Amino acid sequence: MGNCHRKQGLNCSDKMEEECGIFGIYTPQKRDDISRLNYLGLHALQHRGQESAGICVNDDNKLKVHKGMGLVSSVFDNDKLKELNGNISIGHVRYSTTGSSLLVNAQPLLTNSIKGDLALAHNGNLTNGQELKNNLETHGSIFHSTLDTEVIAHLVARSLKDNIIEAVIESLQQIKGAFSLIAMTNDSLIAARDPHGFRPLVLGKKDDAFILSSETCAFDIIDAEFIREVKPGEVLIINDEGIQSRRYSESKRNAFCVFEFIYFARPDSVIGGENVYLARKKMGRRLAREMDIDADLVVPVPSSGVAAAQGYSLESGISYADGILRNRYVGRTFIQPTQEMRDLKVRMKLNPIDKILEGKDIILIDDSIVRGTTSQQIINQLKQTNVNKIHMAIASPPVQYPCYYGLDTSRRKELIAREKETEEIAEYIGADSLNYLSLDGILKVLEADGYGYCTACFNGQYPTEECNEKEVDKNGIIL
Repeated sequence: MGNCHRKQGLNCSDKMEEECGIFGIYTPQKRDDISRLNYLGLHALQHRGQESAGICVNDDNKLKVHKGMGLVSSVFDNDKLKELNGNISIGHVRYSTTGSSLLVNAQPLLTNSIKGDLALAHNGNLTNGQELKNNLETHGSIFHSTLDTEVIAHLVARSLKDNIIEAVIESLQQIKGAFSLIAMTNDSLIAARDPHGFRPLVLGKKDDAFILSSETCAFDIIDAEFIREVKPGEVLIINDEGIQSRRYSESKRNAFCVFEFIYFARPDSVIGGENVYLARKKMGRRLAREMDIDADLVVPVPSSGVAAAQGYSLESGISYADGILRNRYVGRTFIQPTQEMRDLKVRMKLNPIDKILEGKDIILIDDSIVRGTTSQQIINQLKQTNVNKIHMAIASPPVQYPCYYGLDTSRRKELIAREKETEEIAEYIGADSLNYLSLDGILKVLEADGYGYCTACFNGQYPTEECNEKEVDKNGIIL
């Protein structure tokens, strides 16, 4: 059971889509601006989730949460932030989905049990979540949301450990899949990352405060210093005794989601010592070395293809041009719940510039194609400018396998590269040709000491045993 449950066929963006961004702060003393710092951190992580936002604080030995539907700036105002004071705070932004756009699914999730108050903010997907939920319901647990986070909360409540932190750690040992988790009690901030390290989670410091975040870009906005990444299989406990690091799981094969580099992470974030923007630029350079197509211009799909297009232009010597204008006041296309609204939003968001493109052979660069619909719409718009030829180039390999670790591809039939050959995809989207960066090429670009990547969406080699054993129905669709 994932964090989100989507109605089949409605989510048809060309992009992989992820759920959440998480942020947490611990300070030795209560401070009036802790919720404002959390607000700023969540604002920097807004690209990771635009459906709902929430902040929880410990106020006078009681956890207090405010959350709502929409962007961070619409959920919180000055009055709301003034009410959220304490010395510990966690926050969450959630990716927009179909079928679960309800306030009950907004996080952080606040629970109360005999062990004490606990708030949880989670990013990822539990591959054994449904199994755990079924077992918990058999033993009397009642669920109020479709969140994996609530599964974890019930595991904590039913733990035989009296200490709530020990109960959290015991619960982590029962869950499988991809997760980065931030939790808080009345006196402690807790962080944990799954044993494979699928999802990002980093530790920072601002004066005497410790900060946790999905990405380093959130540190920049509050002028915090990056310390290190939370290690796979590690749990951090931060309280008035300082930071305690514990391993709750044996080491596994590192399997960081490669799509963090390709698409999810903000370009100014740093992952494994690598700046995301520079990594994407290197992907474009590598793509140019793997292709042999002459053209007049290299044109990015804004803003997802910009860094790769700049790298492609530098490597190939073909002039770079911003031939498509992006309306910066329109959000990512996937935040709308129906395909009809997404179609309209693509036209609102991207507008080709006739005078730049007319009569030109162009190489159109984007970071990925998942379903093909948005690429088709963009190319149709480009053809109205009387562009001559459109060679589409993708700075990642074809997505042919579903993801079970928190990305929005749960069925093979949704993936155009699974159903069509490259030439057929080119014809479907209306391009004169289509080229992808090879899997070997992207791994060479992302070489980093001690880092391993999950590339299952490209090659079907899942890092966890339960996903390699997924069953298929009579139509060959993975269940």
